[in-house]
Amino acid sequence: MSNLNCNCRPNCTVIAVIASIIIGIITAFLSITAVITLTPAFLWVLLGIAVVYLAIALGASILSGRTARSCVCSGLSAFLTGILGTVLTSVILLGITFAAASVIGSIITGALLFFFSLIITSAVCLIRCLTNCD
Repeated sequence: MSNLNCNCRPNCTVIAVIASIIIGIITAFLSITAVITLTPAFLWVLLGIAVVYLAIALGASILSGRTARSCVCSGLSAFLTGILGTVLTSVILLGITFAAASVIGSIITGALLFFFSLIITSAVCLIRCLTNCD
């Protein structure tokens, strides 16, 4: 797997991971300063979105057969990492009550939004790859 495409530009998946890291860091900072807080309803929504994306990915993989290009394989690993990370961190935040401005809660909140934004950005990369827009 190469991180550069034919024009020596970063791969879409690399850009998606970098953007997700930035969003996760900003979220953790805003959470530690108590500017934003997470409600259980928001956590349930993120968990539901991740499960729906997982079902769509499973259904698409069953329907597509074995015709996969290299960009789909590289984008799919980031997509599944985002889904599983979102499910895991939202379950952790639902199961354990953290103080609004605790350091550990802020780190896990940042990780949650990192994984969720990784779902969104890698889904865009997969759609872009499947429509040959690279």
